[in-house]
Amino acid sequence: MGLFKRMPYGISNFKQVRREGLYFVDKSEYIQKLEYTDHFLFLIRPRRFGKSIFLNMLRAYYDLNEADAFDTLFDGLWIKEHPTPEKNNYQVLYFDFSRIGGLNDELKKNFDDYCGIMLDSFADSYQRFYPEGFVQAVKSIPSASQKLNYINEAAQKAGCRLYLIVDEYDNFTNNVLNEQGEQVYHALTHATGFYRDIFKQFKGMFDRILMLGVSPVTLDDLTSGYNIATNITVRPEFNMMLGFSETDVREMIRYYQSVGKIVRDEDSIVEEMRPWYDNYCFAEESLDTDPKMFNCDMVLYFLNYLVQTGNSPKNMIDPNTRTDYGKLKKLIRIDGTSPYRTGLINEIAQKGYIVGNIEPSFPAERLTKPEMFVSLLYYYGMLTISDRFGAMLKLGIPNHNVRRQYYDYLLEEYQAICPFPAYELQMPYYEAAVNGNWRQMMDMILKMYADTTSVRSLIEGERNIQGFMNALLNLNPYYLTAPEVELNHGFCDFFLMPDQMRYPMIEHSYILELKYLKTEATEAEARRQWDEAVAQIRQYGQGPKVQLMKQQTTLHLIVVQIRGYELQKMEEV
Repeated sequence: MGLFKRMPYGISNFKQVRREGLYFVDKSEYIQKLEYTDHFLFLIRPRRFGKSIFLNMLRAYYDLNEADAFDTLFDGLWIKEHPTPEKNNYQVLYFDFSRIGGLNDELKKNFDDYCGIMLDSFADSYQRFYPEGFVQAVKSIPSASQKLNYINEAAQKAGCRLYLIVDEYDNFTNNVLNEQGEQVYHALTHATGFYRDIFKQFKGMFDRILMLGVSPVTLDDLTSGYNIATNITVRPEFNMMLGFSETDVREMIRYYQSVGKIVRDEDSIVEEMRPWYDNYCFAEESLDTDPKMFNCDMVLYFLNYLVQTGNSPKNMIDPNTRTDYGKLKKLIRIDGTSPYRTGLINEIAQKGYIVGNIEPSFPAERLTKPEMFVSLLYYYGMLTISDRFGAMLKLGIPNHNVRRQYYDYLLEEYQAICPFPAYELQMPYYEAAVNGNWRQMMDMILKMYADTTSVRSLIEGERNIQGFMNALLNLNPYYLTAPEVELNHGFCDFFLMPDQMRYPMIEHSYILELKYLKTEATEAEARRQWDEAVAQIRQYGQGPKVQLMKQQTTLHLIVVQIRGYELQKMEEV
């Protein structure tokens, strides 16, 4: 088999990737597009979409210190054959604000110390372009703000062109917002806040600026101090700049097949990953033109495991994403738990989507407004653009990986109100999947629901039981469970689609139709509701789509009727 390109999982250093001959998905054509768009740019993307390595590539491309290494670093990439006039034409100042932490006064010092270190490093890197004593002068200046002013003056006198690249420009401010609330955050980014002040200095100092982050909150709060940038987040020409297209994924698989490190069929690998990692769209106009995008870190996690072991990872969700889930919880609970935000999470988890619009930016004081929360979920990758809805957008859960995060949150909320032994469901899940013994699974879930009657404080009635069922059914490892699946001119409540790629022993699949009956409903109303449910589920089961989705399993049609918090009736049709 010989040598092969190793997977760059967890590596964001572009020069390391190229010099060590690691596999690299070429996004260099976007260098030209960015350059021709504007001089000062902002881009927001969710975590784990390849932002850092992309910025690292830009740093190497524009850095005049890397001119002699250009042919080596960019050999075989698109930009090598289509270089722009700005290639290796700048002194590049690079900040990664994710490296800054701390609280209150400590944060200010940490910020100043980090920026000071990077400015000292800048002086070392480009000392040959400045008069003698430049490096010593920069390092002797006590504050980062003063260092910036000194470098600015020196660069103008020397005729040097400066490029500023900032990775995770909003990281530590978002952490402050999540941990300490709006008041502390506001002090940082408004009036004489130190973070706001340094952005003011960027005006007029740099020939080009590119900043990438996760949310637009800081962007809005800084605009009066730094209002020269173009936000390209939802521009269609940059929709596919970060993340992997299906073409990218297939080319990667084919490469590792060609060197003998993957023996599985290409289509089966893509179809195994698709429901977990695919389906992102970041621009409305791209709905009609571009394929959906894969989360690139997740793809690398999966393929790295497959290349090394020959098998798919047991856990389809990279354990490192738990940190992203923690940030989501803090956003939901910012400045106190909001019933609206909790209810919205429940609604999205139940339906799989919500209708709304994306706010391009918003200040911190509007963060707790209902309309802002939907936009935040989009920016964090918890929702994606799935369709149009008149003048609004249909924002959907992109994949099963994200759906699990919603259900994990709901499960924690339910458990906090009234603990129940969800781990006891593992054997009933197995029995339902392998032997078709579904009743024990459903009896246990419904008993847990009845025991957790105080959960009504979250969402009343039918939405409550829907959310609870979603959270519990998605603990079942043998199925890809999705609510509101369209089957034969209708939407079933739950379809448990067998994950036979990972668990080929599965013999049974399920459609569940769940009906909520008000406590005061008459027996006649109960019978009428039941008859309607039976007719609905039979229609779902006869559709050609469900015949394909159930694969080779035996399909069970289960109707469940709940009165209040108690089981009224449950039968297989």
